Amino acid sequence: MSEKLVSLAGVEKTFRRGTELVAALRGIDLDLPQGAFVGLAGPSGSGKSTLLNLIGGLDRPDRGEITVGNWPVSLLDERRIEAYRAAALGFVFQGFNLVPVFSAEENVELALIAKGLPGSTRRAEARRLLAEVGLGDRLEHRPGELSGGQQQRVAIARAMVGRPQLVLADEPTAALDDATTRQILDLMRSLNREHGTAFLISTHDPRVLERVDAVHRLADGRLA
Repeated sequence: MSEKLVSLAGVEKTFRRGTELVAALRGIDLDLPQGAFVGLAGPSGSGKSTLLNLIGGLDRPDRGEITVGNWPVSLLDERRIEAYRAAALGFVFQGFNLVPVFSAEENVELALIAKGLPGSTRRAEARRLLAEVGLGDRLEHRPGELSGGQQQRVAIARAMVGRPQLVLADEPTAALDDATTRQILDLMRSLNREHGTAFLISTHDPRVLERVDAVHRLADGRLA
């Protein structure tokens, strides 16, 4: 059995909406092994993005513990949270989140700045990952000169360039057609197998759910 990579115990998160308190997550217990390739399913408002944000250190739980590898995520201060994200995580978003005035190579390089690497090393790593995702001939193209599928490939290269233990992907295929979705899923699966990187993919897209190894389903802030 693979060693545990992600562990959530009793995780709760509540938001204030006007004068009302809304429970986004209610007592979440979840373990993911190293090298996992799993889906996080549920309708809009079920808590999927909130859960990814908590694992990613973009928000803090009100209660409970989150551990990723050797990182006690729920206990880290802001400086250590930044170090955790740089060392352990990659992010892929529905809207790609690329800088429009930067080239594909520059967008991927951005993920390495926090590591303090020299520019020549950053460029070499960015070019290596872009070649691996099939964009070695698009290094100087800006996002507006790329298709949606190509932009998501840049985003995946950016997520992988820091050699993360875990990639958090939030609705990564929502804006893509069927053929491009298949290509992106093939790419993520290939990177998962070749690098041993775990992927947690938040989605309600059946095209994704039929390709992952396991599905965890959220409803009203609880894991079904």
